[in-house]
Amino acid sequence: TRAYDVGGAISLLALNGLFILIHQHNLEYPDFYRKLYGLLDPSVFHVKYRARFFHLADLFLSSSHLPAYLVAAFAKRLSRLALTAPPEALLMVLPFICNLLRRHPACRVLVHRPLGHELDADPYDPEEEDPAKSRALESSLWELQALQQHYHPEVSQAASVINQALSVPEVSIAPLLELTAFEVFERDLKKKGQGSVPL
Repeated sequence: TRAYDVGGAISLLALNGLFILIHQHNLEYPDFYRKLYGLLDPSVFHVKYRARFFHLADLFLSSSHLPAYLVAAFAKRLSRLALTAPPEALLMVLPFICNLLRRHPACRVLVHRPLGHELDADPYDPEEEDPAKSRALESSLWELQALQQHYHPEVSQAASVINQALSVPEVSIAPLLELTAFEVFERDLKKKGQGSVPL
């Protein structure tokens, strides 16, 4: 666990090693998901190992046996961070969040809360380091609603997926992991170039 304390890519590699020991050799390490949760900060969308991080996070959160409060905390933290993320990161993280909701139907209450449960303020505590104490499951993913008004049309469309019933098969995030700002810009130029040129 000392390797985790180094920070950055070293922390991620340390968690990957721990994950292998937990799943293949039945190692008991109760702080695993707390440590992963601690790595989620605004810089995660800008680091050079972003693709590796989200690939491993997807793997770590793939079990359907994870408690709903834990998955809700990850979905909420990612949604909150998404408010300041660049478009190329949003095009990957929004399907990632939706996949979490697909895997864990108990977390869909974050999007479709029963009537009569109006919130005056968001109960989620973004400063809490322990996902169990973050109160994410009592909150909602209002951030995804806000992102539906994003200036980039692809981001707005990706955030609008939560307005419909989520499809059963997950959306593969693999092709989106390495997406760069340049690639998003190139796609936008190609779309604009296909229309007629105004005179």
